[in-house]
Amino acid sequence: MDGDRTARAKARIDAALARIEAGVRASKGPADGADLANLQRRHDRLCTVVQQSLDQLDLLIDNAER
Repeated sequence: MDGDRTARAKARIDAALARIEAGVRASKGPADGADLANLQRRHDRLCTVVQQSLDQLDLLIDNAER
């Protein structure tokens, strides 16, 4: 059950990032390779941080339920 919440939260975050990325591309024109690589690195870092936060929340919830 908690895994489902985590997966749904991550999916919402990924969708939001996709919308942000689309907005950046639309406002700036075609991105070059360096822009895309930088954006991918930032996206990866954000996903990692979010996943770590969600894991911590799951742990806190599990401990609170005991």
